[in-house]
Amino acid sequence: MIKPRRIYLLDPKKLTPETIAVAFAKTSRSPKCFDEIASELSEENSADFHEKWVVGYGHSSVAEHAVLHIAVEHISRLAIECLESNRLASYTEKSSRYQIWDEDHFYNPEEIKGTDAEQVYLDTCKMLFREYQLAFSIISTYLLKKEKHLENETDRSFKTRMRSKCADVCRYFLPTSALANVGISINARALEHALRKMLSHPLDEVRKIGEEIKTVSMQCVPTLVKYANPNEYLIQIGEATNKQIKNPDKMIPEADSWCTCVDHDRNGEKKVLSALLYRFSNLSFKDAQAFISESSQARLASIAEDLLGKLDNHDIPLRELEYAHIAFDLVIDQGAYFELKRHRMMSQTVQTFTPYLGYAIPKLIFKSGQLNRYTTAMEKAEAAFESIKIIHKHAAAYVLPNGFNRRVLLNMNLRTALHLIKLRCAPNAHFAIRRSTQRIAELIREKYPLFSPYFDVFPEESTQTLENTYFYKTS
Repeated sequence: MIKPRRIYLLDPKKLTPETIAVAFAKTSRSPKCFDEIASELSEENSADFHEKWVVGYGHSSVAEHAVLHIAVEHISRLAIECLESNRLASYTEKSSRYQIWDEDHFYNPEEIKGTDAEQVYLDTCKMLFREYQLAFSIISTYLLKKEKHLENETDRSFKTRMRSKCADVCRYFLPTSALANVGISINARALEHALRKMLSHPLDEVRKIGEEIKTVSMQCVPTLVKYANPNEYLIQIGEATNKQIKNPDKMIPEADSWCTCVDHDRNGEKKVLSALLYRFSNLSFKDAQAFISESSQARLASIAEDLLGKLDNHDIPLRELEYAHIAFDLVIDQGAYFELKRHRMMSQTVQTFTPYLGYAIPKLIFKSGQLNRYTTAMEKAEAAFESIKIIHKHAAAYVLPNGFNRRVLLNMNLRTALHLIKLRCAPNAHFAIRRSTQRIAELIREKYPLFSPYFDVFPEESTQTLENTYFYKTS
């Protein structure tokens, strides 16, 4: 007899994540229903299963069915960078755009406690938080006097909008030592990899976070994460590579080279369109390529319109856009990087955070009369960095504010690029990330002219208009 279709949840309130993972894994060899399999399992025999199949035989995909939701509170935004560098996880964190930090709400690293640099560090962080709060008060008053209500905007909505606009600027004072909370949803396989990275990290804070996450995770998935340990390869690779090169500290980029396309697929458009034909025909890929190569420009434009021109705002473009890639060498302020890093479906290689690429100055800092206070704060932070660097070169980054720039290498396919541009060029995105993604969009349109109309998502703005509107200087 044909059994009726059933769709249901395995209740995480009744079953541990490890048990759910085994229930799903066993279906490959058992004809029983999932809930029937689960009813026969205990924590002990689930652990035995994982020990044999996941650990012993390396069937790690089973661990992907065990999902944990981890609350991490009061960790530095510098530590969050490592925590959120894992691609296969979901994160929600405290936002510097919508929340206000209290004074003294920052991390004091173990690496410098009891050293000559500790007091310099504490004084500098306290100064930055004082300047942040003072700037918030001054710029808020300035905006409420200078800005006008939008049509039909209530006083409450106006004040909320001004508060957000103020926070967007004042966040440039906040150092990476600022504390935040992060909610994480992650499967056990990805968590094991994340733990290895954290336990091998050069910062004591990150290693301790890794130890604590491992401890609480073992309450639910004791077998699946117990072998997550420090990794010698990850520990030594940075120092080993650094010894191979002469690595001067101060490398200031030229004004027009802050975002450069360093690589792209020169046949990318044809590969994408060939893949589209391949999907919806019986052609081999070679024959699809031949058809595209022999097609007129008008036909190519028509196929591109079919692929991209009919997308709604909430539509996800087809995967065929993934057959073309593009890479950028980008210099952006730390605040913008903190938003960019959330786009983990691209490859990101970020350099260590230092003050040597200069710092951005929002135009509102200048207009509200805060320029001298701001530049003085940045200079004091840079001096503190140099003092702390002598004690511990990685811990020195805790003292650097969001205003300082850093360099990141990006490699993405056009599907990911379109998602990035739609999200981060939007008018409600922060002006710093809009500047960066607008420049990325401009370069994509240059390198892929056939797809150009579909990457011009917000034509009312450009890199130049954003710089002119929001920045006094960018480096």
